[in-house]
Amino acid sequence: MNQPPREFDQIDLKILDVLQKDGRISNADLADRVGLSASPCLRRMRALEEQGVISGYRADLDPVQLGLTILAFVEVRISRHGAGTAAIFREAMMKERLVVGCYMVTGSYDFLLKVVARDLESYKAFTLETLLGMPDVQDIRTSIVLDLIKNTSELPLPGRQDLPAF
Repeated sequence: MNQPPREFDQIDLKILDVLQKDGRISNADLADRVGLSASPCLRRMRALEEQGVISGYRADLDPVQLGLTILAFVEVRISRHGAGTAAIFREAMMKERLVVGCYMVTGSYDFLLKVVARDLESYKAFTLETLLGMPDVQDIRTSIVLDLIKNTSELPLPGRQDLPAF
């Protein structure tokens, strides 16, 4: 995350903008939307993939349709600070299927988790058995989402005329 920002030309930015909105677009349609022929467009897209700018493609799923009615953000404070303790916590969270986001943060807590669950009972079980069952977890604080206002994976792209400068 600490790499200096790359320089992109307007065509690359257009490709990235379109793909953020529609990762299933055909190469022919993408090329048409960005003003290239199909072959150069595919070459640019593959170069962006190889450079790691495009890290993958995915489908956005509706958690409620899958029976996951609880979305919570959980602040976790650990009792001992050190590389080993953090590594153990990270590894445990990587394996936990209910944790869909885990961030090491600054402030009064050490980690911020984004957690989904079927219902409050399954969230309670996760809290008591998983989080509070870990030896170095000192404290947790939960905020349950009441209403989803905005949830996007689209990033603001540098150099676009319609975006503020960084």
